[in-house]
Amino acid sequence: MPISVRLDHKTEAALRQRLREHGIPMSDFVRSAIQEKLDQPAPKNTPYELGREVFGRHSSGERTRSQRRKAIVKAQLDAKHRR
Repeated sequence: MPISVRLDHKTEAALRQRLREHGIPMSDFVRSAIQEKLDQPAPKNTPYELGREVFGRHSSGERTRSQRRKAIVKAQLDAKHRR
């Protein structure tokens, strides 16, 4: 199956240099690289699992705080501007 890949000039030059140094045909290198990637286990981490330790870190502990946000802000503004 033919595949086309666009590389920036720097990456292409580095790749061609490496292939020349090791005498590896481009097709063999690409097949090997794809196979290596396929052999790796798929990541099982969801975005939630990756950020679990930071979610809720600064929690107020109040379960209804987000529902009462407008009242909370109003009370804070009223307290700040009371004379």
